[in-house]
Amino acid sequence: MSFKPEVSTDGGRTFHQNALAFATREEAETSARDLMSRWMLVTDWRAVESDQPVNYRLRFDGALEAVDGRIGEGVAA
Repeated sequence: MSFKPEVSTDGGRTFHQNALAFATREEAETSARDLMSRWMLVTDWRAVESDQPVNYRLRFDGALEAVDGRIGEGVAA
């Protein structure tokens, strides 16, 4: 299981996501908030559960880091 950030541009009626999938809800929420701060039309954000394999994580400095399929082993791509 992973968590995906989603954003809405129509007041929360529909949400859209990208290819990012995080191990924690907190990472996905942080990513969604960051996207909202950079896009002018975003009205709402959320993080949703997903079956997509984890492919990104947030580093301690807030930067995105791609990871490979061995996330449990802590190996960065």
